Amino acid sequence: MSTDVPTQPQEQEKLTFTGDASRSLLIVDDDAPFRTRLARAMERRGFDVVAVDSVAMGVEMAHEAAPRFAVVDLRLGDGSGLEVVKALRDARPEARIVMLTGYGNIATAVAAVKAGAVDYLPKPADADAVEAALLAEGPLPPPPENPMSADRVRWEHIQRVFEQCERNVSETARRLKMHRRTLQRILNKHAPRG
Repeated sequence: MSTDVPTQPQEQEKLTFTGDASRSLLIVDDDAPFRTRLARAMERRGFDVVAVDSVAMGVEMAHEAAPRFAVVDLRLGDGSGLEVVKALRDARPEARIVMLTGYGNIATAVAAVKAGAVDYLPKPADADAVEAALLAEGPLPPPPENPMSADRVRWEHIQRVFEQCERNVSETARRLKMHRRTLQRILNKHAPRG
């Protein structure tokens, strides 16, 4: 009779790369169901995946393993995914990094690219879009034919800050350095077109 060593539960994610280093992929996202789905989908596409849920673990993996590819969520429970991007860039300058976020706005995309990401995808991104972004040649794709208008970008930024302030008008106005009444007028309008 063999003595089997108990295995870890299926949900436990591996914390080391085991396969081809040229296909090593680090996923850093604190949304467990999304992280697990994406990790499995990317493994089916031939990537050697390690998935973690925090800035601290992402930075640690960057220093220990310096993966070839990475998918990093912008907002994590213990900080900004931009810290992980910087650590990955320092550890492996040629790494291809895609930033994910629930906030589809231009300012965040610019910050991600400046930090070293090669592309930016809104969540929930599917595995096909992630793979295409990771394997694309060269830098970012050309700008869209019909980009958002400046009014629309401003409106989305205000909405994002409003949500981050838990829909507190006074706190949002303070953070945006805007008069409270002006902010209320903007919030009462519909989103600008374009």
